[in-house]
Amino acid sequence: MGMMSEFKEFAMRGNVVDMAVGIVIGAAFGKIVAAFVDGVLMPPLGLAIGGVDFSSLAVTLKAATDAQEAVTLNYGSFVQTVVDFAIIAFAIFLVIKAMNSMKKKEEKAPEKPAEPSKEEKLLTEIRDLLKQQQNQS
Repeated sequence: MGMMSEFKEFAMRGNVVDMAVGIVIGAAFGKIVAAFVDGVLMPPLGLAIGGVDFSSLAVTLKAATDAQEAVTLNYGSFVQTVVDFAIIAFAIFLVIKAMNSMKKKEEKAPEKPAEPSKEEKLLTEIRDLLKQQQNQS
């Protein structure tokens, strides 16, 4: 088996395709959450704690001079990323919880009894006819 055919077999497995779809959807979902956090959640939160914009939080390690820019430790972007992660993780938790809940409801739903086969239906009809004949006699 050639390397290309092995790769094709690997890439076409259900788990790999499912994982690829999950990664693409996760990346898109991450952008949505980042936009929500940056545009909707963080401005009121920053206002509530005194008008602080988290992304601009920094500590100056060395002041700027004419020859060199200031050296800063920009921890605000880290705080922003941690908040983004927490919101994404919580949202994914809620989605998975909802999916598990639906799956449990599916499992609890009683299955329909299987319809009798043609032979069973025919035998039932014969039985009923024999009973009718016995009752008429």
